[in-house]
Amino acid sequence: MKLFLVRHGQTDWNLAQRFQGQSNIPLNETGRQQAMALADRLAGERFDIIYSSGLQRAHETANIIARGKIEVQTDARLREVDFGDWQGLTYNAIKESHPEALRAWENDAYRNAPPNGETLGELTMRVQSMLNHLLENCQGRNVLLVAHGGMLQSLVCLALNLPSTMYWQFQISVASVSQIAFYPAGAIVNLWNDTSRLFETSSARKAGD
Repeated sequence: MKLFLVRHGQTDWNLAQRFQGQSNIPLNETGRQQAMALADRLAGERFDIIYSSGLQRAHETANIIARGKIEVQTDARLREVDFGDWQGLTYNAIKESHPEALRAWENDAYRNAPPNGETLGELTMRVQSMLNHLLENCQGRNVLLVAHGGMLQSLVCLALNLPSTMYWQFQISVASVSQIAFYPAGAIVNLWNDTSRLFETSSARKAGD
């Protein structure tokens, strides 16, 4: 299985550095342009199936990439980690309003959740369920997942048999493309956090307008 990982395009909350989590925030205009550039970037790939988080920013990105040629299937397991009461807040605002909970979360996110949110352990369980589904049903296929930074970071750790607590060591930028190939002996990362052609394509589109 060849698995392509795409993080959704930019939103206004990305710009404001607000915790988005499972808030249903749409792409902004830059995000839509990024999604169109991603569609150009991936035009040469043949996808057997496209899965997306049902959250608007990811689903819209996936549909732009699909260009109506293939149905986008949504799956709740691809949603971002739930930040609970922290959703919509900046880090500084969280530090002021929930200092003890933030300290606990930063010390052990695997066991400690934001107030009314989700632990890294809970995220890992649902991402493992999604990965198991892919490995059982998509062997020999090209699959595109369009989702969110934290969720994709967790998936990479699981694919490489690394502890989920190492998720923060894998940078996944907005509108980036990564690719992992799965073999009987294990997974190989062939492409990681690629935004280079995204910027080239965006520049070319502007020049042609």
